[in-house]
Amino acid sequence: MSTHRFVMKCGGSTLAALPDAFFEDLRQLQEQGTQPVIVHGGGPAINETLGKLGIESRFHNGLRVTDEATLVVVEMVLAGGMNKQIVRRLQQNGARSIGLSGTDGGLIRVKPVADADVVGLVGEIIGINTELIEGIINLGYLPVIAPIGIDGAGQRYNINADTAAGAVASHLGVDTMIVVTDVPGIMRTVNGEKSVLSQVTFADIEQMIESGEIYGGMIPKVRAAMSCLHGNVKDVLIVDGAMPRVLSRAVKDGNIGTRIVRG
Repeated sequence: MSTHRFVMKCGGSTLAALPDAFFEDLRQLQEQGTQPVIVHGGGPAINETLGKLGIESRFHNGLRVTDEATLVVVEMVLAGGMNKQIVRRLQQNGARSIGLSGTDGGLIRVKPVADADVVGLVGEIIGINTELIEGIINLGYLPVIAPIGIDGAGQRYNINADTAAGAVASHLGVDTMIVVTDVPGIMRTVNGEKSVLSQVTFADIEQMIESGEIYGGMIPKVRAAMSCLHGNVKDVLIVDGAMPRVLSRAVKDGNIGTRIVRG
């Protein structure tokens, strides 16, 4: 039985919308000896809950401005509702999984980000408790991680999910991050025909944003994928979660979606 490990990043709303076949594919990979680790976000659900509570969603340089009231909601949505929803979906489809947040067992250790005076309780990752992740994997469970961090004094922090996924992958020694989204990859239009680019560099991406080829909602998705290239991670694969057996294909030959490399 071959053992292959991968770290997958997915937005919470994207995961919630994925078909059962996606989770069945994960279960089959797990049964074949592959060791998946999921790190998830949940931005839209956080915005919705904050809105219902009359708390304004504010961002600075792509980071959510997080005061104590916002942090309570972030933790409630990510580590509570979203994390457990993903675990339930996995278990309904026969995949053994355990949900954690980065505060559990000091899983994601952080310090305040450099501009904490502007963004508040947002953490910069300084360590990952890989022993805890390895222990869960060795018990035969799939770790599902919500990106909340903790410092040495026990203060919890909001963390960017893409950065968290990249850090988990880097510390686990995983070369390729798989980013599951709702698009088949980065598209390019040639002679009126749209096709998926198999590989792009950071420079290619910046050029395509400047020229308008990458636009609108695709810009944050691509930038998020780029921020997963953290530490020792060599490349990031963007795939469409709705494609049949997308993870099996990504793990087997990687000949799917768009691969982003540094350059």
